[in-house]
Amino acid sequence: MKESSATTLRWEVQKMEYDIKKGWFKNIEGDLLEKMMKEVFGNVSKKGDALVSSYGVLESITVKVIAKDKLDISTVNKQGKMADDEILDSKRKLNAFAEKATGFDAKARMKRAQAKAKGGDF
Repeated sequence: MKESSATTLRWEVQKMEYDIKKGWFKNIEGDLLEKMMKEVFGNVSKKGDALVSSYGVLESITVKVIAKDKLDISTVNKQGKMADDEILDSKRKLNAFAEKATGFDAKARMKRAQAKAKGGDF
């Protein structure tokens, strides 16, 4: 039986602003984003104008619609030793959610972020 390796995580906040694909907002407006978070992460609550969830090694996942073309996703890691499998699973879930919410896959989100960085739009 293969042993699972573990990584020690430290408390870390990560905040990203993502573009929402043109015409995609209709898929997340109203309570659709909240339903999507519940479907992906299994839980969601409202805190002001933000939606908050948690999953795996992610102590909190806070999502806020900034505009019809912008979505803010902030995450906070749990602290301590975590199985590498759990870390990977959490990252995959977060990427799956970001793709569903923005309409862009991870590769497209990365390209857009790099283009903004080059153009000084960050």
